[in-house]
Amino acid sequence: MGIASDFVLIVVAGLLGGLLARALRVPLLVGYVAAGVLVGPYTAGPTVVQVDDIERLADIGVALLLFSLGLELSFRDLQPVRRIALIGGPLQILLTSAAAAVAGVKALGMPVTEAIWFGAMISLSSTVVVLKTLSAAGVTSTLASRVMIGLLVVQDLAVVPMLVILPQLGDLEQLPVKLARAIGIATVFLAAVVVLGTWLLPKLLRRVLALGSRELFLVSVVAIGVGIGYATQSVGLSFALGAFVAGLILSESEFSHQALSDVVPVRDIFGLLFFVTVGMLLDPRYAIAHAAEIAAIVFLIFLGKSLILGGLARAFGYVNMAPWIIGLGLSQVGEFSFVLARSGVGSGLLSKPTYDLALTCTILTMALSPVVSSMALPLGRLWRAWRKPATAPARLDLPTEALREHIVVAGYGRSGKAVARVLRAAEIPLVVVELNHALFSDLNAHGLAGVWGDITSEEILRAAHIGSARILVLTVPDLSTVQLSVDRARRLNPKVVVIARAARSHHVVELGKLGVDAVVQAEFEGGVEMVRQALVRYPADSAATSRLVSDVRKEFYGGAG
Repeated sequence: MGIASDFVLIVVAGLLGGLLARALRVPLLVGYVAAGVLVGPYTAGPTVVQVDDIERLADIGVALLLFSLGLELSFRDLQPVRRIALIGGPLQILLTSAAAAVAGVKALGMPVTEAIWFGAMISLSSTVVVLKTLSAAGVTSTLASRVMIGLLVVQDLAVVPMLVILPQLGDLEQLPVKLARAIGIATVFLAAVVVLGTWLLPKLLRRVLALGSRELFLVSVVAIGVGIGYATQSVGLSFALGAFVAGLILSESEFSHQALSDVVPVRDIFGLLFFVTVGMLLDPRYAIAHAAEIAAIVFLIFLGKSLILGGLARAFGYVNMAPWIIGLGLSQVGEFSFVLARSGVGSGLLSKPTYDLALTCTILTMALSPVVSSMALPLGRLWRAWRKPATAPARLDLPTEALREHIVVAGYGRSGKAVARVLRAAEIPLVVVELNHALFSDLNAHGLAGVWGDITSEEILRAAHIGSARILVLTVPDLSTVQLSVDRARRLNPKVVVIARAARSHHVVELGKLGVDAVVQAEFEGGVEMVRQALVRYPADSAATSRLVSDVRKEFYGGAG
């Protein structure tokens, strides 16, 4: 059956790998990569035959992932991080490439030309893995996440000059002309896409919607994403980059939310293809034969890229946990390294041993990336505890004499703002603790008392007068932050009542075991309120409605609600 049987094999293997990953509580993409190893050409058992065709389908998965990212963002979202993206991004690529190239020559004995190829591949991070990790954690809108996305966009753009420069290492005379031509074409084409797309695409979608078919709307959205991606590829740019630009254009229209909702299922299926094909490239025999060397290189890649990216983030003014999150979050090697590797082998400038080494390290860093990035907050806190900064936490109009029986609100995002607004309207004393300095600055504009810092720090909790507080409201989504905050707040005030947000349904039980007095899970609460509103408007008994809502709430929350 050719590609049809290969597609079925990949989806079934991906399902089994995903179920295993969920059972082991590791990210799904790790299970997908493992499934790819099992159905790849280097292992026994069922094997994918039409590898080239499947890889082309996987490219659509990457494009759709970036298209959906563009739909979630907007040009305004990237404005606050443009400085680090446009200046720090190229600087990071140069520093990482140089460090990896020197290591390739000195430690691995590579020829200089191959070492430069190797360094260029190592400098790129994985847009697919990072976005999947951020999306799974529900933190795509944080400042650190936007910095990471800005840097990833610059890295993806850098692939274009890399594909021009690297094959010319054997003939440098024509390099300036070819590079200038490539940059000129890219600039003109992308500008034309943005200008025409902003004017044309919304009109096209309005015409489609006028026909009254949701199916045609989905087809139109997907066609726009892959169509613009194909057009960018035809002028020598990246297919995925074009899809990302298409998503950014549509994000400025009124269709962005529905388009994102419709395209997500299609994106996830094609994304599965991508991660499985990544696993198919891994040769377990090569990895086993060079296990010690590969393990050392993978460790150095994570360490080196984390230090460079984290250091740059700190140099550009991002403090507290942001350098840790950015450094570890972007420390893997990315999917565009495969593109560079294929180009290197095709031009004869990259040998098979170097190709296998780079490919294996890339796949392993991508698979391990979610685990490494999850260490950012714990390592950052250990670092801060070791350094013990003596600087006093920043405060905004903190009325120390009146801070008794007050409420401490951790986080000033959308949930925190809603909580603070209602508490102030009720004339209840409160203090807001916020780590994001941009959000912290908003406190003053809204006339709220606040402390800038990490809510898990005992010094910050003391600054918010947790010892005399009645209630601690934790609106932050990160589970480890909530756990540490509860432990340290209760150490300073055993009687404080804790109300915490659960980002995922299984967090409810964990927070209940921790002794949290009340847990709120936003998606569940939204569903309960919707069904309550339906029952109120339906000719149903109000007492029965209250009882039904109460029963389902008890069933979900147990003793933690």
